[in-house]
Parts: sequence; C-alpha cells; structure tokens
Amino acid sequence: MPVIAVKKLDERAVLPTYGSAFAAGADLYALADEEIVFLPGETKFVRTGLAMEIPEGYAGLIYARSGLACKRGLAPANKVGVVDSDYRGEVMVALHNHSDKEQRVAVGERIAQLVVAPFLKAEFEEVEELNETVRGEGGFGSTGRK
Repeated sequence: MPVIAVKKLDERAVLPTYGSAFAAGADLYALADEEIVFLPGETKFVRTGLAMEIPEGYAGLIYARSGLACKRGLAPANKVGVVDSDYRGEVMVALHNHSDKEQRVAVGERIAQLVVAPFLKAEFEEVEELNETVRGEGGFGSTGRK
C-alpha cells in the first residue's frame, strides 16, 4: 500500500479519510471560513488546505461523491481531476452546481473523493495506418443499446 505524504497548509484542514474498510476513494473535506453558496450553473474552486506527495507512477484522481452529485447536483466541473506526482500545490476541487437550485457546502463537509491509482506512461508514435478491427471506426453508439 503506498503511503501518501500530506502537508496541512492550514491547521483547520482535514486529512482524507476512507468511509469504509473497502472504499476505493478517500473523502476530501471543504476548507472555508464560511458556508459556500453555489448558484445554479455556478463553479467554484473549493480549498482542501492540503498538499500531497503522490508517489511516482501514481496519480490522485478526484471524483464526485455520489450522494453530493446525485442528490444535490454538486460534482467536479472537470468530471475527474488529476493530481500528478510532481504537483506540490494545494489540492483544490472545482465544484459545479449542475442543479437548478442554489446549493450550499458547509465548512468541513466532504466534497469529493480521491482515488490513488497507478498509471502507464505511453510513448506516442505517428504511423501511416492502424491495425484493422471488427469494430473499425464505429464510434458513439455503434455497438448497440443492449
């Protein structure tokens, strides 16, 4: 299990926590001086007050918390945030209000989840042709609905 070094940039910051023994994502907490108000369609950067040292070969992937996204319409604006292993700044969550109602995030509320995952670095090589497959160039919806 990789160990993630975490630096509190503010004494009020809360280290990420797992909600259950088998949770893949660790909850990230809002750091603010007061409740954060989101108007419908509005995006705001929410501080966590944390900087991290993600190990080389891994990335920190910031995903929505399902309850916050499905019940209140608050989810990361970029769908999945990426914290690279060489980034040492504050981890921020760009939360977007997808609902048609004003939404509020309380100080210290869980706002997103961080999944630490390994990745493969690829080399990109230009070629004249690609190998043929049965699917070919079939894109969106090309494999059917059922």
